Formats: sequence, structure tokens, C-alpha cells
Amino acid sequence: MYLTRNPMTYNSPEKDWRQALLSSDATLQKAIQTLNDASLKIALVTLPDGILIGTITDGDIRRGLLNGLDMNSSIESIIHKGPFVVPPTLGRDSVLQIMQANDVYQLPIVDEDRRVVGLHLWDKIMAPSQRPNLMVIMVGGQGIRLRPQTENCPKPLLPVGGKPMLEHIIERAKADGFQHFVLATHYLGHMIEDYFGDGSRFKVNIDYLREETPLGTAGSISLINPRPEIPFLVTNGDVLTDIHYGEMLDFHCRNFALATMAVRLHEWQHPFGVVSTKGIDIIEIEEKPVSRSHINAGIYVLEPRALDAMNVGEHCDMPQLFYRLQEQEGRKIVYPMHEPWLDVGLADDYHSTDKNNVQDESL
Repeated sequence: MYLTRNPMTYNSPEKDWRQALLSSDATLQKAIQTLNDASLKIALVTLPDGILIGTITDGDIRRGLLNGLDMNSSIESIIHKGPFVVPPTLGRDSVLQIMQANDVYQLPIVDEDRRVVGLHLWDKIMAPSQRPNLMVIMVGGQGIRLRPQTENCPKPLLPVGGKPMLEHIIERAKADGFQHFVLATHYLGHMIEDYFGDGSRFKVNIDYLREETPLGTAGSISLINPRPEIPFLVTNGDVLTDIHYGEMLDFHCRNFALATMAVRLHEWQHPFGVVSTKGIDIIEIEEKPVSRSHINAGIYVLEPRALDAMNVGEHCDMPQLFYRLQEQEGRKIVYPMHEPWLDVGLADDYHSTDKNNVQDESL
């Protein structure tokens, strides 16, 4: 049974940047008012349909006044019409690189039509705010492929870089502002509870979903009670990655999705030359071609109503849940991730990971 300690209301990041929107026919006085009200040190000048024309800062206002403009003057002559912009899919690290390289502290986010859909702020990226969203971590598997290491130790407690791999996951999420975790346990679950307790030792809140029988990679979330009121994350407990969970959550919300699955591009090179034929005729010969496809990275964001697709306590794997959600209204989308990622499923994976001494900052 999962109980919410401190119910909180999710505040969309849109509420901040929308206050910085400024009509292209505004006056200098309106621009000053917008800068003051939004307190973001930038105004986003747009057409009525939301297409970005440019930006205005305090410096632009001062230069306009020095050039003879008054409070009733049009902002047309002071608009900076070539601002740096980024798409919604660009990752946090890339955004930071652009900001650092160009000495900018606000970076508009625009879609393919150049409509404003958000605003990156340096201080918020560098110091993520507390997030009330729940994070469920699946830690009930028996880790059969990792035996004998898992005969007397649950896989999430296997040490990597001197501490359990589950601790790496929690600390990574904590750095993104997540404070409330639910661990779905089964095999040797008491050992996980003994180690993590209520989370106070790690300065987070931890509750538990105890599976009496294995419920698959999604079934245990049907036991959450009360049901979350805002989007929540689900991740496998054996996935080590540098992903920014908060960034994935924001991506999910910006795209008004019902369910989001993190995916990673996987490349595999065929060890032989591949011959394409039509009957006995050779059509094409490719020497050791590379096959590329997106694979499920084992990290998800779900809206609360996604739980309607499951019965309480039934066995359900996450791909099966996504299949069921195809019948529901709402977007089912992927979040392409580029950060280091490893599914610790085999003994070789585990030994290579621990040998490389995985730390919180990188894999």
C-alpha cells in the first residue's frame, strides 16, 4: 500500500514563461511592464499566432530611451530579431553548452513553426526545483541471469562503484528535484527495505509496494493507492543512466502526452556481407551493414488515467500497457535519449559496470 505523505499540486513550467510573451505592436511602457511582471529578464515578442519575432531585455529598453524613444513609442526598433532558439527535444547538456558558448541566460524554446513553447532559464537548469511528482522504481525481479550474485542479494542492491545500483538511480533523480519514491519489491524485498528504510538517510521519502506474486514490469503500479493526481515516472531498477528525469517529465508535459517511453538508438553491425536477392538474381550486396533501431530504455512517464488500462493487482508488462493505451485518447510518444545508458541484465554487464566504477555523474 502506498500512502501520500504530503499531497502537492503540480505547477506547470508554462505558467512562468507565458508571462514574458509580448505582442509585436506593444509600446515601450508595455515592454517594461512585461519585464517587471514576468521577472525573467527577457520578453518574448510574438505575432498573434505565437510565432517568435525576437526578444527584448532591459538593455534593449535602455538603449531605446537613450536614442530618444518615449514610453508610448513602438518596440519595433529595439526588438532583437536574431535570438538563439532551441527545439523542445534538445537535451539539457546541449542547452547548457549553447548558453555557455554564447553567454546567454535565457533561451526560447520553439517548435518547427517557430512558435514559442517554452523558455530555458540558466538558474533553473543549474538548480532544479523540487518536483512533487512520484517516481516508481521496479525492484522486484529475481535477477536470474545474474546468479550466483543474486542468490542472496536482490539485484538492485548489487554494488556498483561502492554502493547499490538502486542508490545511484535515486541520487540521480534526487539531483533533478524528485523527492518521493515508491519501490515495488518482491524478491528479497526485506533487504531493500532494511537498506533504504523510509529514505530519511538519503533525504528523500520512500514508500513500498510489496508484490505477493510477481506482477511484471507494470503490474505493481496498479496497486498505488491513492492514485497520483499528476504525471509520474516509472523506471526499471537495473537501468543505470545519466538521463535527466526532470527533462523527460517536462518533455512529456509539453507534448500533452498520455504516456512517454524513453528510447535509445541501438546499432548492430552484421558480421557478414548481406546479399539481397530476387529469386536467384542478386539485387544488392552490402558488406557488414549496420542496423539501427530504437529500443525501449525502461524509463516511462505516465498520466494518472493510464492506470485505467489495468485491473488492480493483475500481471502486466510495460509493453503490454502501452499496447492497451493505443485504445485510449491521448498521445503515446517516445523520448529519444542520448545519455549513457546500461541495462544491467547479464553478469558481463554487471562486472564491466562495476569495473568501470560507475559514479553518479557519468557512466
